[in-house]
Amino acid sequence: MKRSRAVSLGILGAAAFGLAACQTEEQTDAAAFSDEQSCVAAAAQSGWFTREDCAATFAEAKAVHEETAPRYESQALCEEEHGAGACGGDPAAASGGGGGSIFMPLLAGYLIGQALGGGRAMAQPVVPKAGGGFATPTGGTQLSRLNSTGKMGTTAFAKGPTTAGQPPMSRAAVASRGGFGGSAATRSVGS
Repeated sequence: MKRSRAVSLGILGAAAFGLAACQTEEQTDAAAFSDEQSCVAAAAQSGWFTREDCAATFAEAKAVHEETAPRYESQALCEEEHGAGACGGDPAAASGGGGGSIFMPLLAGYLIGQALGGGRAMAQPVVPKAGGGFATPTGGTQLSRLNSTGKMGTTAFAKGPTTAGQPPMSRAAVASRGGFGGSAATRSVGS
């Protein structure tokens, strides 16, 4: 069974929308921040994450972004999916010495979530979407804004597939997926 997950963090909290078969997904406290400093500023008011969690999750989100962000064969194609000025070159491709350029969306911020069962805080990078808003690298979790808190399904923190070192998406590949977040937004139940 497949399902699509879209989450919008709002002023009064977070509301999760999507198809979830007949199961209810576990919810966790979550917050979206544009940078580590925003997280640190909010940590004093939070009862579930600390300044140390902010530093650790921001570092984790940066690493996950480098590994899982969507990659495109041209900057124009990347900007069609993520917005003007929202893309840059893939640093891993540039250092690899291969021919051609690969482009990926810039890290716009990150999600921090409370791990269930008292574990460490969870992290997930977010990238800009064309037309406004933000999404996780697969496009499966969408946010209307950053610097907000609420409840979110735990699948929002599932790591996407590795794209680093893979061939970049062509215009035809993006179209066949239905654009950024198209078919990549579906996850198996229990993933």
